[in-house]
Amino acid sequence: MKRVEVSMKKNFRGAGVALITPFKSDLTIDFDGLGKVVDYQLENYIDFLVVLGTTAETSTLNHTEKQQIIDFVCKRINSKVPIVVGISSNNTQSVIDDMLNMDLSKADAILSVVPYYSKPTQEGIFQHYMAISKASPLPVILYNVPGRTGVSMNAETTLRLAHATDKIIATKEASGNIGEITKILRDKPEGFIVLSGDDSLVVPMIAIGAEGVISVAANVVPKSVAALTHFALEGNFKAAAQLHQRLQRICDALFVEGNPAGAKAALHSAGIIENVLRLPLVPVSIPTYEILAKEMQQLL
Repeated sequence: MKRVEVSMKKNFRGAGVALITPFKSDLTIDFDGLGKVVDYQLENYIDFLVVLGTTAETSTLNHTEKQQIIDFVCKRINSKVPIVVGISSNNTQSVIDDMLNMDLSKADAILSVVPYYSKPTQEGIFQHYMAISKASPLPVILYNVPGRTGVSMNAETTLRLAHATDKIIATKEASGNIGEITKILRDKPEGFIVLSGDDSLVVPMIAIGAEGVISVAANVVPKSVAALTHFALEGNFKAAAQLHQRLQRICDALFVEGNPAGAKAALHSAGIIENVLRLPLVPVSIPTYEILAKEMQQLL
């Protein structure tokens, strides 16, 4: 297997991973563990990495820790694959300030979620992203995940943004609304990328025109997620469907008690990291841990 070729413009096509942030028992960042997770991705054909997303427990990290993680991962990757940095807030100016104050010189794009909690209108969402794209030193990937933010960016707003500026290059769609996603795929400008934000919808979304995934499951089974994604992109939907069916149990189990608790439990069962989260998140229950450990044994 080989990675999907990525152009000089870093088009982020293929299998991406939303990286976890390992912690030690004293709740400090476990950089040795993070290095193991990053190496695990590189060894198993993942096409690009996303740091400081929701899965990274970013809301529990301070500014110094965020920069340390960016620097560590960029150095570890050494330009082998593109790196996306998550920078989000329900305060537009806070996103802009973070982008301008962080050292993003080794990163390739920014992923920013629809503003949460405030429940802005579609016009508010549009203006939020236009302000971010104008200030951003890097290309911007939209992120629509209404289950977390409390508001969904509709297809019309996504398309309006995609057509308004070349700085906005892609969207991570985790709404699960295939009808809205189809509208985006049908009417998007050439070169604008749609990525699945849901591990369970990678194959069906690629079948209708999406070009990859930003995956949680790739933290724990990167080789399988990469293979599934690449098979689908190559049009080998029989092989992709078989892998999809094989992975469905672990994908379900990863989210039974929330993300990234499931991913950390699975990686702990494989001896890669400690099973530690920062509050308000806590480790999964023993029954869920046992299910994840069993699935990992069967898949690795």
